[in-house]
Amino acid sequence: MQVSMTVNGQQRTDEVEPRTLLAHHLRDNLGLTATNIGCDSTSCGACTVIVDGLTVKSCTVLALQAEGSEVTTLEGLSTDGEMHPVQAAFRSEHGLQCGFCTSGMVMAAVGVLADNPNPTDREVREGLEGNLCRCTGYHNIVRAVLKAAESGPAAGQVPAAKQEVTA
Repeated sequence: MQVSMTVNGQQRTDEVEPRTLLAHHLRDNLGLTATNIGCDSTSCGACTVIVDGLTVKSCTVLALQAEGSEVTTLEGLSTDGEMHPVQAAFRSEHGLQCGFCTSGMVMAAVGVLADNPNPTDREVREGLEGNLCRCTGYHNIVRAVLKAAESGPAAGQVPAAKQEVTA
């Protein structure tokens, strides 16, 4: 079956099997490997992407369900070589260790900041509760989200710039 969606600002139409999960479509068909697959059951959040402005765990969404949607992955956050404010804050605040959860955590953080541009420590923790990190104590991750919030509303926005997607 064919599925059409806008991925990181680029319109895509691709053939997929009806059972293909969005996470697998992004990774296997489009080569967007920042979308990690850790559990296939919404437990870890490593596959979090933004679909039509909402954070979604892409391991539980069929690619066909994203028909006509705007999908943003970690690869689509930076524009013109500049990191998104959340990416920059994760870097400066050491909000990662092994890096496996980082893409999902960054995407979830963008969603948290889109909903609440000036969250408290507790609100960040509650907003990220569906994303697991097995390496850190979350302290630096929370600090990174709070630092990104200092950037203003841009921290909760997804860039509209076109990004190259390879098949």
